[in-house]
Amino acid sequence: MTYNSRPVRESNQVVFGIRAVVEAIRSGKEIESLYIQRGLGGNLLNELKELLTEFNITAQQVPVEKLNRITLKNHQGVVAFISPITYQKVEDIIPQIFEKGEVPLILVLDSITDVRNMGAIARTAECAGVHAIVVPAKGSAQVNPDAIKTSAGALYKIPVCRHDNFMQTIKFLQESGLQLVCCTEKTQEFIYKPDYTVPTAIIMGSEEDGVRNEVIRIADHLAKIPMYGEIESLNVSVATGVILYEAIRQRGIKV
Repeated sequence: MTYNSRPVRESNQVVFGIRAVVEAIRSGKEIESLYIQRGLGGNLLNELKELLTEFNITAQQVPVEKLNRITLKNHQGVVAFISPITYQKVEDIIPQIFEKGEVPLILVLDSITDVRNMGAIARTAECAGVHAIVVPAKGSAQVNPDAIKTSAGALYKIPVCRHDNFMQTIKFLQESGLQLVCCTEKTQEFIYKPDYTVPTAIIMGSEEDGVRNEVIRIADHLAKIPMYGEIESLNVSVATGVILYEAIRQRGIKV
């Protein structure tokens, strides 16, 4: 499954120094995370802050000790991590899926923060033929070398869409004709009830908090995985595989 917006391979790297970070942003690099020393000032920093506003990039104010743990070189109070992938926009991908005559199957990860879970989920999603993974810009696991390794390279192959306004993106999927299926324990219905042969976005929540209530309220279906043991919960990457392959089973294997 290949789209024009397929993620691009880049080497994962740390960029430090105000000017270097400014140039990285201007050159179109994807900033995975950005740390600025608390109390830092100056004209060059003001230029950086203007760029952050222009490109809608979030920075964290941190003590200098944190920056020194990342690098002992002259970081000038600014350190950025460059993403190894290029994030996509789901608004661009959905029309492409329909134009190819395929039935969209989108995986939405609501605040999955563990990078190994992120990688394992991406690996399963790619194997299952999921068209794209959608994550919130804040409160989501970084796509870093650990995530890439755990995904067995799947994060280079499947589009990952990172959006600042997560709820607006969820509503866009629904308005585009995709049913929202939330995998949650807050229901009596099992994952076998929804009809996954229609355009679908499957939403998985964090192991700590699950899918956020705002999403649950607008979902078309709530579905849970049956549990018969004493633990009564699955790792989120395992749970994702269970529900994705129910969707694939219903679709007759081929997406």
